[in-house]
Formats: sequence, C-alpha cells, structure tokens
Amino acid sequence: MKGRQESLFDTESSLGFDVTLDVFSGPFDVLLSLIAKRQLDVTDIALAEVTDEFLAHARARAEMDLSQASEFLVIASTLLALKAARLLPSTEDDEEDLELLEARDLLFAKLLQYKAYKDLATLIARTLAENSLSVARDVPLEQEFANLMPEVQLTVSPEGLAELARQVLERDTAEPTIGLSHLHDPLVSVESQIDVLAVKLAGGRSVSFRELCADAPTAATVVARFLAVLDLLRNGRIAISQEQALSELEVAWTA
Repeated sequence: MKGRQESLFDTESSLGFDVTLDVFSGPFDVLLSLIAKRQLDVTDIALAEVTDEFLAHARARAEMDLSQASEFLVIASTLLALKAARLLPSTEDDEEDLELLEARDLLFAKLLQYKAYKDLATLIARTLAENSLSVARDVPLEQEFANLMPEVQLTVSPEGLAELARQVLERDTAEPTIGLSHLHDPLVSVESQIDVLAVKLAGGRSVSFRELCADAPTAATVVARFLAVLDLLRNGRIAISQEQALSELEVAWTA
C-alpha cells in the first residue's frame, strides 16, 4: 500500500510492523483504520496470521518489549471479540441482537480509545524532543519594557477567592454515563408491526401501503412493516391488489 495513509490510526506506533494477508498488505495501523471505518470487514481478517506476523517481528528484535507485547494483546483481543460477535448467527431474539450491536460499538470505542492514547503519547514525545533543543532566556526584562507593564490590580478579595475555590471543589465529580443509542437505530420487530397493521386495517377497509407507512418514524420501521404485510399475506389474513405494474399496493384485511 503506497503513499501516506490518512486514517484514524495515522500516527507512528510502537508496534511498527507490517502484515501480509489475502485482503490487505501494509502497516498494521492502517489495517486497524480500515476496520474502524468499516472499509474492511473484520471477519475477512485471519487473526492467526496477524499474530504470526507480530511474533516474527518480535523475534527479530534484540530484546522483547513487554509494553509492545501488551499493546498488541489488547488490540488483538478486541479484534477477536469483534470477529466473534460478527460471526454469531443472526437468528437471535431482538433483545440479544441489541446486546450484540452494543458490544460491537463498545469494541469500536475501545479501538478509538487506543488511538487517542497513542496520539497523545506521540504528541508528548514530539513536544519533549522539540523542547530539548530550546534554551530559556534567563535574563531580567529590560527596564524600558518593564515600565510599560500596567500595575497589577486585584479585583477579587481573599474571601471571593475562597468562595470560588469552594465552588470548584464541590462540583459533581461522578463520571458521566455515555449512551450508545445514537450509534444505531433501535431494532423493530415484525411482530409489533403486525399488531400495528391489524389496527390500521380494522373494519375490512382497503388501505394503500403508502398510507400504512405514513407514520413510520424510520426506514427500519418501513422495512419491518413491509415484512409484516408479506407475513400476513402468506397466512391468508390480508389480500393485496394492484391495478397495474408499479402502481399503489392496496391492502385489505380478510381474516
């Protein structure tokens, strides 16, 4: 993979090894970036081969770096858990599906947290390296410039400072709860939409499918409602008519 890769993990890593797989060849950090941005499915990655690449890289070094090995173990365990969640059967209950989605998002959050720590460590190392080449100017300010400085005026009394300190110390220090509901749409069950259609079609009147979906809040609800129509049609509880191709579907309750 040529050129500089602009990615979520586009910083120098202490791991610093390349991987060669059937679906990817290049730096390990770039592989993490593609997985985090969902441009590469983790189920297509042979994690055993990635581990072999890291072990070969570690053996080639004069000394084993424990911090490097720990960093790789954290990332590898995260990818393994993510891959296991992806490979689970999709015929689970709605509540279990939701738990799997939340687990997937937490795994992505862990990868992003790893990236944040790595970026900060790189920034600190670069700052220390730059500052090591600088020498502070250890001389007093020239008198001509010292006279230009305004006289310091304190506008807060000692009691006022004490009150400000008290307010800061009494702030709520509890860790905030981070919600995950914004990361994916809530699941919609076909069974719940069958109940909705039963109410809308009460009385045996004919209703267009467009009208049946007029109050659907999300695209997932529309899909679930359409599957509910197919299920009711298969069980003979509704009838569907269409005057011509691509025209409105008319649905009527027959049960």
